[in-house]
Amino acid sequence: MARKYSRKASSDVERVMKKRKAGTLRSGRSKKKVTSRKQAIAIGLSEARAKGRKVPKKTKKTTKRRKTAKKR
Repeated sequence: MARKYSRKASSDVERVMKKRKAGTLRSGRSKKKVTSRKQAIAIGLSEARAKGRKVPKKTKKTTKRRKTAKKR
């Protein structure tokens, strides 16, 4: 059975997780500190995709947007 993620992709995620634990990981445009484990993994996979590593494409579930305005 073939690997879903390449070894380099997992090392990219590992590097990002270490940055999160050290408290130096920042999110994209807002530059806010990332504390969520899931968000850190998403950032690592995104960076791996940008480098052309073997990572599965995003699914509909992960790309779904939140509604910005709530109706009262």
